[in-house]
Amino acid sequence: MRVATLLPSATETLFALGVEPVGVSHSCDYPPVARDLPTLTSTAVDHDDRSASDIDAQMRSVDGAVYDLDVDRLAALEPNLVVTQATCDVCAVDASGVREAVASIDSAPEVLTLDPHAFEDVLDDVMRLGEAVDRPDAAEALTDRLRARVDHVREHAADPVAAEGRPRTAVLDWTDPPIRAGHWVRDMVEIAGGDPSFQPDGASEPVAWDGVRAYDPEALVVAPCGFERDRAVDAIADLADRPGWRDLAAVADDRAYAIDGNALFNRPSHRLVDSLEALLACLHPEYAAAPPGERDRVAHVNAGTASMRADGG
Repeated sequence: MRVATLLPSATETLFALGVEPVGVSHSCDYPPVARDLPTLTSTAVDHDDRSASDIDAQMRSVDGAVYDLDVDRLAALEPNLVVTQATCDVCAVDASGVREAVASIDSAPEVLTLDPHAFEDVLDDVMRLGEAVDRPDAAEALTDRLRARVDHVREHAADPVAAEGRPRTAVLDWTDPPIRAGHWVRDMVEIAGGDPSFQPDGASEPVAWDGVRAYDPEALVVAPCGFERDRAVDAIADLADRPGWRDLAAVADDRAYAIDGNALFNRPSHRLVDSLEALLACLHPEYAAAPPGERDRVAHVNAGTASMRADGG
């Protein structure tokens, strides 16, 4: 089957199912071979070496669609299936635009629209993708492995929760302005043994800095959308310059982390379970260590300062 995917999370999962897409979005970078595939989307927003506030300003200034789809190139690839999303208009091409574009293609490919909002939705989408690309057995096997790992996280979180309770946890997926991560993140915090009450029960949403200070998280995870770890480290300076930063319990107690949001937390692929395991290590480091493959994606914030140490959590 010839599959075109317009979002990184679907690309990641398709490769895990043994399916190489014929075309991908400009954001698809995992596995690395995805970078060599024909690119079907573009954006006028410049993310390279730009601050969080600059990128936010660019997004707000765009008149019309943030992302463009190369319909001619898509048609030339003659896909049988196009995978898109309806979860977030600022993350990928809008699903309605994709359907309109596909309607003009002679090969008339089917469109699969993914719209996960809860952690369970992400796991279910593995099966949806598998069925859509005729790999149901591979999808079932992958899902079984993922669910076993999720159960393992629940089990490891149970002891510290029983002994110490759930730490007040805040996960931000942007820093200027601060935005608290929504969708599947609330579920992940709960599974990993944190207090999920700070995270919205829905889409990510802006939060006033005074609201962060009032909540006073005991664990702070900063995973800016689309930023790798080193850029997350830079972005966290947006918070460190704000009044009361050093007084936050998470900062004072060395429980603040800058995380590679591009690989962890932001993308609802099968790798979200990797993110869950890394989150467990952040919330309960005495009981769980970050998996070896994720240690280089996590950096501590040095207590009481705006400097960082990239020690892998």
